[in-house]
Amino acid sequence: MRVVFMGTPSFSATILEELACAHEVVEVYTRPDAVRGRGRALSPSPVKELASSLGLPVSTPKTLRDAEVQRALADLRPDAICVAAYGAILPREVLDIAPCLNVHASILPRWRGAAPIQHAILAGDAEAGVCIMRMEEGLDTGDFCIVRRVDATGKDAASLTDELANLGARALLSALDQLASGGLRWVAQDEAQATYAHKIEKGQLDLDPAEPAEVAIRRVLASDDAHPARCTIAGKRVRIVKAAAQPSMAAEPGSVSFEGKRLLLGCAQGALEVLELKPDGKRQMAAADFAAGSLEVRSGQAAWSA
Repeated sequence: MRVVFMGTPSFSATILEELACAHEVVEVYTRPDAVRGRGRALSPSPVKELASSLGLPVSTPKTLRDAEVQRALADLRPDAICVAAYGAILPREVLDIAPCLNVHASILPRWRGAAPIQHAILAGDAEAGVCIMRMEEGLDTGDFCIVRRVDATGKDAASLTDELANLGARALLSALDQLASGGLRWVAQDEAQATYAHKIEKGQLDLDPAEPAEVAIRRVLASDDAHPARCTIAGKRVRIVKAAAQPSMAAEPGSVSFEGKRLLLGCAQGALEVLELKPDGKRQMAAADFAAGSLEVRSGQAAWSA
């Protein structure tokens, strides 16, 4: 099939790589180059980098509402438009060009919106998944034809994103096969069950000793470089990279203890055992190494806060 692909982050790039092996990708649309990471220079999206390496034509329009952009897209005569975390609204003029299939990383109608994987982790969902849905003008409101599920227990955002990207790629290929044969069967979403996964805001994943250890560990698992799980330990601002919840351990909220090379942060219910962390301006390190460099922590006189 002649396919136009639209996507931007690494999640999308994984899907594009599988798609390009099975179908004729006539054009790749991705968001314009942007400042990413710590550098100030513009850098291409993961999808643009992959598409360029595969020799696929790439377009980076600022908007799909421009009439000239829409005409160029229509002139490609795609059999389908495949979308995965593109990051821009598809107007009606684009939706009318060809069937638009979206790979959405949730079990719809749960977690419509921008950050479904992170919200599934924060909510403690036992399952996560991907849906292939028919795009319409609403926010992830279209009917779906395929849903795939995975166990989400204890998985962090990075590993769950990779797993769902691979699962989504296979689901998309199956949907395209069904589209080509005329065998697609659509299921309407239950609006009464809809929940929304808004974009993760700055500081939303910060840790707080006034909350239970289970809440803290979910924030650590949901965190990434763009949205770290941060707190202050012994007056030092740190990012908690790896941790484990100890819900049955009694500890005073805000307390810090270091026993048997275990760094424990007291929470409202239980304790958070820190395994790896990154102090501001320093390298990532084991919690034991951080404690070894802090007399306050070793002496049991430290505290922690949001």
